Amino acid sequence: MLVKPTGEIFPSIEQVISDSIAARTAIEIRDVSMSFAGKCAAVDALVDVNLCIPENRFISIIGRSGCGKSTLLRIISNLIPPTRGEVRVHGLSSIEYQRRKKFGFVFQDASLFAWKTVFQNVELPLAILGSGSPAERKEKVLDLLNLVHLDAFADHYPAQLSGGMRQRVSIARALSYEPDILLMDEPFGALDDFTRHEMHDELIRIWKTRGLTVVFVTHSLSEALYLSDQIVVMAPRPGRVKSIVPVLNPRVSNPAFRAGADYVRQMQELEALIHEQ
Repeated sequence: MLVKPTGEIFPSIEQVISDSIAARTAIEIRDVSMSFAGKCAAVDALVDVNLCIPENRFISIIGRSGCGKSTLLRIISNLIPPTRGEVRVHGLSSIEYQRRKKFGFVFQDASLFAWKTVFQNVELPLAILGSGSPAERKEKVLDLLNLVHLDAFADHYPAQLSGGMRQRVSIARALSYEPDILLMDEPFGALDDFTRHEMHDELIRIWKTRGLTVVFVTHSLSEALYLSDQIVVMAPRPGRVKSIVPVLNPRVSNPAFRAGADYVRQMQELEALIHEQ
């Protein structure tokens, strides 16, 4: 379902459909519903969610608390199975795609091991999987730390890092087994605004460098607008896709974008969609 807001600053719906057809679908969510057991009755978190996410796009999911954003992300990655429906990833089931270790997941909490160095935290998934020789793993980890601009901190421990640096370690670790799809659940929610804006630009750079498909859950409309190609707006519980908003984004790391007329107008459109709920 694609719904164009009333403003005229968004690309035409015909252009969005044309772009989606031209792009290869990375993730297809078909009639997904999710219920959780409650004390008196089951609680419906998601109902009949249908969504196609094109390859190499940056997609944000927004909505009020409790609308099922994080639940949907966990269903995509096969961390939890849906009550009904299915998820296909590049034509495969999410179960098979997870077995191939092609998902990277970044949580709000960096979840680093305090007793391991930055290098050891990033290397850990490779060591567990027995991927490559120690020399090959070292080369890959150093390459990832260079990607996130932390090569000079390889021997530091998490307690010696800032919040933004810890999240960069978390991103490097998620990329360690070379996933095609990066799933991010409010990864910058605990950061101050200054650090968050820095991380936005870092993420854009990493996304473009690696050619990833990113699905990004956030409560922040401004964050979604700055990062995304498209924004999926979820209706309140039970969660369902209310609309998909194409973003007029120059796709460059440019803080001045937040002060532009297009950005302000798009922000007003998003706020109107949320308030309609």
